[in-house]
Amino acid sequence: MHELSIATAVVAQVEEAVVTNGGGRVASLRLRIGELAGVVPQALSFSFELASEGTVLAGARLDMDTVPGRGRCEGCGRESEVGVPPLLWCEACARPLGELLSGRELEIAEVVLVDSSDAARPVSGDDRDTSEEATHVPSR
Repeated sequence: MHELSIATAVVAQVEEAVVTNGGGRVASLRLRIGELAGVVPQALSFSFELASEGTVLAGARLDMDTVPGRGRCEGCGRESEVGVPPLLWCEACARPLGELLSGRELEIAEVVLVDSSDAARPVSGDDRDTSEEATHVPSR
C-alpha cells in the first residue's frame, strides 16, 4: 500500500510549508492526481487520516482532483485521452502514442489554513490574489 508513503510525504511537505510560512492549522488540502499515477483514492484518503494525526493537518478535509491521461500520436500529432487501462495507440492512424502529456501527476494543488478568527484562507496553488505557490510531490 504505497498510498501510506504518499500520504506521509504530502503531510510532511505541507506541514513544513505551513510552519515555514508562519504556522496555523490546515482546514483543507487539494491534490491533483493523474489517473495513470497508480494511486487508489480511497486508500489515499484513509492513509491521509492516519498520516495527519498529531500534525497541523489533523482533521483537514482532503479533496482529490483526477487528471485524465492524455497522449499525442507520433504519426499524425493527434491528442487524445488514453483511458484506464491506457490505450497507447492512435485511433485515427493506428500508430503508437509517442508522448504521454498528462495522467501521471501527483501534486499538492491547494492548502487552505484556518486563521485565528476561524475563517479559512487559501495559502497556495490557486489563482486568487491571496494565494502563494504550493509545494508539491514530484510526479512519478
